Amino acid sequence: MWRKSSYSGTEENCVEVNLGRVSQIRDTKDRSGGTLAVSSAAWRAFLRKAKR
Repeated sequence: MWRKSSYSGTEENCVEVNLGRVSQIRDTKDRSGGTLAVSSAAWRAFLRKAKR
């Protein structure tokens, strides 16, 4: 299931994530433009660093 950040509100200038064994990231404005796929471990590590 694709999720958009709750901080985005009704804005379309954001990214969406689809969490699973492989996490996928895509641009909300161009959903058919492809995705970036990373391991769930890599995604969690990114989030930990981003929160600091």
